[in-house]
Amino acid sequence: MDATTIQKITIWVLPVLLAVSLHEAAHAWMADKKGDPTSRLMGRLTFNPLKHIDPIGTILVPTLMIVFTGFAFGWAKPVPVDARNLKDPKKDMMWVAMAGPASNFIMAVLWAIFLNISVMFVDSRSTMSLFFLLMPVAGITINVILGVLNLLPIPPLDGGRIMAGMLSPRASLQYSKIEPYGFFIIIAMMLTGLLSYIIFPVIAVFLMILSAISGLDIEVFYRLLSAIQ
Repeated sequence: MDATTIQKITIWVLPVLLAVSLHEAAHAWMADKKGDPTSRLMGRLTFNPLKHIDPIGTILVPTLMIVFTGFAFGWAKPVPVDARNLKDPKKDMMWVAMAGPASNFIMAVLWAIFLNISVMFVDSRSTMSLFFLLMPVAGITINVILGVLNLLPIPPLDGGRIMAGMLSPRASLQYSKIEPYGFFIIIAMMLTGLLSYIIFPVIAVFLMILSAISGLDIEVFYRLLSAIQ
């Protein structure tokens, strides 16, 4: 049940585009609800992936990862938020930050429902049937990973902004000083294996729940996932 590189890209491209684009659109929607129309006025309150695509994070990095690792990961252009327009900047920024991961978990559930429907009509002899099994598996996986990863309390990840909102003003200011080094902290965690150690058990729990929603045994789910890695 192995797939060629082109087939893998075809399977992953839509889930990745939707995952990163709707994540940013969710930030824009929540910011607008909380009083800041900046992202909406800039055309970022949309499901159109073209408005959110980052050439490196949304196209180059995921493609290279699929080719060399068999796995997809990426990001979109950050949504601009002017905290001065928010009614309660400290509290409202937490809501804006939480909207992104929340959208990913919602999408993961929707992909699981789609997979459940696909399973009912699967034909093992049909390439198209297989495609409609593998794409929702990719959709579930990328959204769970993005949702869990973004909740890590490391600025500039969403979890870092949520944590900053929970701290006292003074502690929040000190904590936010980590942001310029956040990306390097994440890279270091990846290289040492610490990142996998922290997030993979959480991801595994979510995948188990979503595989149940999809109607697939978790072992079958992982076999399908291995076919597109």
